[in-house]
Amino acid sequence: MNMFVSGGCKNGKSMFAQQKAQELALQKKVPLYYVATMIPSDDEDNTRIKRHREERAGWGFETLEQGLDICKLLKRNGVDSNGVFLLDSVTALLSNEMFAGGKIDFDAGPRTATDLCKFAKNTGNTIFVSDFLYGEMAMYDEVTETYRRYLAQIDKKLAEICENVVEYSYGMPFFYKEKK
Repeated sequence: MNMFVSGGCKNGKSMFAQQKAQELALQKKVPLYYVATMIPSDDEDNTRIKRHREERAGWGFETLEQGLDICKLLKRNGVDSNGVFLLDSVTALLSNEMFAGGKIDFDAGPRTATDLCKFAKNTGNTIFVSDFLYGEMAMYDEVTETYRRYLAQIDKKLAEICENVVEYSYGMPFFYKEKK
C-alpha cells in the first residue's frame, strides 16, 4: 500500500507518516526504512536532520540516505524492496535533483516524477511526504515557479498512483483516497 502525505511545512505530517509506516511494517512483519532525501547545506539543515533523527529514535527505522537518483537505493546491498519505506521528502528530493552541482536542471521534474512512480511500483509499500508549496498566490522568479510547478506535477502523479492520499492540516489528517 503506497500513501501520499502532503501539507504545509512543520505541521506534523512527518510524525503522522512515521506512525503510519511503523503500523504498516508491524502489520506486514517487514523491515522499516526511513529514506532521508535532504542533503544538508547549512547549520539549519543539520539541526533539522538531528531533530528528525531524535524524533524517530526507538521507532525501528533503518535510515537510508538517498538525496539523488532515488531508484538507486533499491539496488543497495541489504535493502529489502518488500519493506516499508517512508520517503521524507519529495520536496527535498526535487530540490536536490533540480539544483545538483550548482546548475539548474530543467529536466529534473519529469525525471523525478518518473523515478518516484517507479520506486512506488517496485516497493508497493512507500509513504511519500511532500510539502504543499504551490498553492500560494504570490508569483516568484522563473526558476522558483518552475520548481513549484514541477512539485505540483510530481505530487499529482503520486496522488494518482497511491492507494491512500492524505492532506495533513491543522494537526489532523484529511483523507482524499483511502484503502484499508
